[in-house]
Amino acid sequence: IAAVGHTDSDYDATRQAIDAGATVATHLFNAMPSLLHRAPGPIAALLEDERITVELINDGTHLHPSILELAFGRAGADRVAFITDAMGAAGMSDGQYRLGPMRVDVTDGVARIADGPTAGAIAGSTLTLDTAFKRALTVDGLPVEDVVRALSANPARLLGVADRVGSLEPGKDADLVVFDAAYDLVGVMRHGEWIVKPASITGT
Repeated sequence: IAAVGHTDSDYDATRQAIDAGATVATHLFNAMPSLLHRAPGPIAALLEDERITVELINDGTHLHPSILELAFGRAGADRVAFITDAMGAAGMSDGQYRLGPMRVDVTDGVARIADGPTAGAIAGSTLTLDTAFKRALTVDGLPVEDVVRALSANPARLLGVADRVGSLEPGKDADLVVFDAAYDLVGVMRHGEWIVKPASITGT
């Protein structure tokens, strides 16, 4: 799968990449030129093209809520995939971690490069998708059906595995997660077997 990300390309070069077969924008807005009114860069090209699925890191750090709303509104719910861009500190407490050869400090859940010429730059994330799900509903106010699509059906389609996963349908893998009324994760099923069984469910 050809993607556009971590790029300095301009609008026209990005259009050429899409015409050549690129189908995904790797964490849109991050690690690419900003959207400017006379130099729209890759962001405008990726948002406007129906062939592109745009990845968004919804952790409250990588994207301002208004930018998330802009991307969702322009691309539409069928073209957004929520991702984490998580590094090894995902789900862990604050502290020092490694990202390849780099030392990373995690403070208040935000991972930043600790030293060198890029010190202070965001170094991936500590986000998990259940947190992204909850934030999209409780902070961003997105419709639950759109959020579910961005976390399951759209990524499955993009990866070419929608015949097996991405939705609950007869014949597909019985992979699912269960959330409570507060949108906290309480259960995980993989291939029809509970990995984490919700307390309110009895039997098999």
